[in-house]
Amino acid sequence: MILIDNLGNTNPYLNLALEEYMLRNSKQGEDFILFYINEPSIIIGRNQNTLEEINTSYIEEKGIHVVRRISGGGAVYHDHGNLNFSFITDYDVKRLNNFKNFTQPIVNILNEIGVPAKMEGRNDLLAKGKKISGNAQFSSVKRMFSHGTLLFDTNLNEVAKALQVKMSKIQSKGHKSVRSRVANITEFLPEPMRIEDFKQKIIDGLFIEKEDFSIYQLTDEEWAGVHQLKKEKYDQWDWNYGKSPKFNIQREKKFPVGIIDLRIFVEKGHIAAIKIYGDFFSKDPVDELEHKLLGVRYTLPDIKEALAGVNLKNYFGDLAKEDFIELLYGEDEESTE
Repeated sequence: MILIDNLGNTNPYLNLALEEYMLRNSKQGEDFILFYINEPSIIIGRNQNTLEEINTSYIEEKGIHVVRRISGGGAVYHDHGNLNFSFITDYDVKRLNNFKNFTQPIVNILNEIGVPAKMEGRNDLLAKGKKISGNAQFSSVKRMFSHGTLLFDTNLNEVAKALQVKMSKIQSKGHKSVRSRVANITEFLPEPMRIEDFKQKIIDGLFIEKEDFSIYQLTDEEWAGVHQLKKEKYDQWDWNYGKSPKFNIQREKKFPVGIIDLRIFVEKGHIAAIKIYGDFFSKDPVDELEHKLLGVRYTLPDIKEALAGVNLKNYFGDLAKEDFIELLYGEDEESTE
């Protein structure tokens, strides 16, 4: 395991560019870990509709950054009390969506310092029923990363103010219920600790038995590549926000794999435009699936034919094809409100 030195950068656009650059350019056969702390920012999941996840007026007033990551999952809030980690390894299908494989060492270290953490649900670490960490993954052909955030001493009030949390994600309505679902790690520590010391505890715990532990310093040429990626991608409005599509049909449902939100524009009986949003984790870019449905007649037989040879697990994980088709074309569910 090799620790990447990010030189203390707290710019979220730069840190996400660094993570992607190392994923795509680091040497196969070597495992890396990256730690970083971001300035106040909202990090949007790869497949989400940014404008529907954020409180635009509030983030503009407070100068909070908004940046999209390349992994799936939901939107999260970062600030100086948030420690983020990323394991960068060779791609292995057994590791994909196996968050425990990466987070268990973190859980063990948290337990050792007195935090009763454990893995629960799809991708969360909880302590006494409250979320202290969320995780997501991304894979390329040869490499992958599994990354997460550790809520150490973040401003939890900002989470509710900056994010527009959809009611389908919480059991009871109102910002109070959002606040009650998350907690800071500092609440569980037997003694006070600075985030810098906490970070060092995690690093020491990960490398205590690793004789080949080393620190990776990027070259000037590599840093130039990171900054170029930041400039061309992460600094761009089109990447972070994108254009909201024209649509006349919206279908949304929460599955075990996550929320899937379809925006479909049907013109003259054909699918003229389609956009798939959600907090699901996808192996392949979901726009590939959107492309397969463009121009298809909006009828059940034609939709089934268009998806006949498509492996939906590459886009949504363990979701039955008939369930996706039902969402795409089936009858609307009656509201219980």
